[in-house]
Parts: sequence; structure tokens; C-alpha cells
Amino acid sequence: MHFALYTFSFIFMSRVGKKFILVPEGVEVNVQDNHLNIKGPRGFLELDYDSRLKVEKQENMISVLRRNPKDRARQTKALWGLTRNLINNIILGVSEGFKKKLEIQGVGYRANVQDKKLVLDLGFSHAAEYPIPDGIEIKVEKNIVSVSGIDKQEVGQVAAEIRFLRPPEPYKGKGIRYMDEYVRRKVGKKATTEGSK
Repeated sequence: MHFALYTFSFIFMSRVGKKFILVPEGVEVNVQDNHLNIKGPRGFLELDYDSRLKVEKQENMISVLRRNPKDRARQTKALWGLTRNLINNIILGVSEGFKKKLEIQGVGYRANVQDKKLVLDLGFSHAAEYPIPDGIEIKVEKNIVSVSGIDKQEVGQVAAEIRFLRPPEPYKGKGIRYMDEYVRRKVGKKATTEGSK
């Protein structure tokens, strides 16, 4: 079972690797040795990729290839698909950017941006302060916190760290959750006792 799953994942990643990447207008891609420089309207990112792969650019298309076409090792296939996805995410990031939204739920719970910090009142004895990293923009509108930036991984990491400050509790749902997150609710002890009478 596990072998079949791993085989499927490697085949899938190699299929992903074969897909061309479209470079939108306004994005510059420079390939040098095993290093990529990608610049767009929203910023600049770099990527070092494995020497078993090569990246080719023709007009507005990028392809990721195995340097040795006969190299059918599982690790190479996995790197092939992964590298293709990383390059695609960088191009999306510098051209459009990424965004994660968090929702704050709870009476008296609120957030605001002060200087380079996100300040959150989450029912503790003191406010929680989250320093905003360089390259990340945080906006607050009512009870919605928007985290945006050009690096997909960093945007996701920052959103996860903010959520961790007060994860949603399972009884009343108070806390910080992703906008599309479903929080499974538990029945409180009192309600359970009353229901059994």
C-alpha cells in the first residue's frame, strides 16, 4: 500500500515537472548555473536548484528538465516536480503576490497594526505583540487579519504563527482561525449533563 502511494507521488511529481511555466509580462527571469533570479512588479526572489536539473527559458516559457534524461531515480523525479512548483510559486509571488486571511472570534477580541507590530487583544491579561517580518504586509479590517507577501511559504508561516497565538477552542469557537477553516465544536459538560436527564 505504502509502495503504491510513494510510486504514485513520484510519477505525479515527474508529470508536474514536465509542465511548462508561463512567464507573465513584467517578470524577468535570469538563469545562471544552478541559480535563478526572478524579478516582477511586486518584488525580487532567488532560487538555488539541484545540479541534477537544468532550467531553460525560451521567450515567455520556462521548462525544468533532468540534466541527464536517463536519470530515473525517485529522488530526481521528486526534485523535478518540486523545483517546477517552487519556480511557478516564485513567478506568481513576484507578479501577483500571496494572501492568507485570518478571522478573530470572541467578545472583546481585536487586533490592530502599530508601527511594525500586530497587536492583539485575545482575552489574556496583556496584549500579544507579533513583530511583522520584512517583506510581509499585514492589514486589519474589523475582525479580519490579512497577511500578504511575495513568498508563499513565508506568508503561510506568518499566518500559522499568528493563529498559534490563540487557536480556536472547540466549545465556543473563540480564537483565531483561517477564513476557510472549519472548527469542529464539542458539546460542553453542562449541555451533556442536561441532555442526559
